[in-house]
Amino acid sequence: MPVAQTFTLHPVNPQERSIKEAVRLLRKGGVMVYPTDSCYALGCMIGNKEGMERIRQIRGVDDHHHFTLVCKDLSEIARYARVDNKQYRILKAATPGSYTFILEATREVPRRLQHPKRSTIGLRVPDNAVVSMLLEELGEPILSVTLQMPDDEYALNDPDEIGERLGNRVDVILESGYCSLVPTTVIDLHVDPPELLRTGAGDPEKLGF
Repeated sequence: MPVAQTFTLHPVNPQERSIKEAVRLLRKGGVMVYPTDSCYALGCMIGNKEGMERIRQIRGVDDHHHFTLVCKDLSEIARYARVDNKQYRILKAATPGSYTFILEATREVPRRLQHPKRSTIGLRVPDNAVVSMLLEELGEPILSVTLQMPDDEYALNDPDEIGERLGNRVDVILESGYCSLVPTTVIDLHVDPPELLRTGAGDPEKLGF
């Protein structure tokens, strides 16, 4: 199998040329490893069913495992999820940041990405310069999961190890040094009152939990 194209990016001022090439490969159906403000993640485009299946195989999960839509800002979240005023205030206080929010999906979200019973989807806006530039260039959210391999206790965060273990299983690797080993804080906004499902990198006290 061909080896992934690897781009080493400045964490604050990513090289635009590398971002453009990564997006070109994503649009061709590629699967990508990329850094976030929590862990490294695996991602592909929303409509890439084959890419989604490849990510499941890498992760060793079945089709019940939920993906997250990584969005560039609040307006993009509002396109893919129904947001009322109370939810909007929480989102505004927490984004960008290391939080994932469960919300009711809109018709923009394919059924295969939604929770089968609740019609919900996880969304987030990372505070990361590489992701911000990537999303700006792509023009739509990234379908994403944490880069944690089967039987590993923690997510991968060493760029060299990522290249060794995934170099022939993905198409693009964007690296910008070590990421955190702590995943996002997950909050269910689909219930009232909102429920803290997982404490992670984002401070739940900031949102009143």
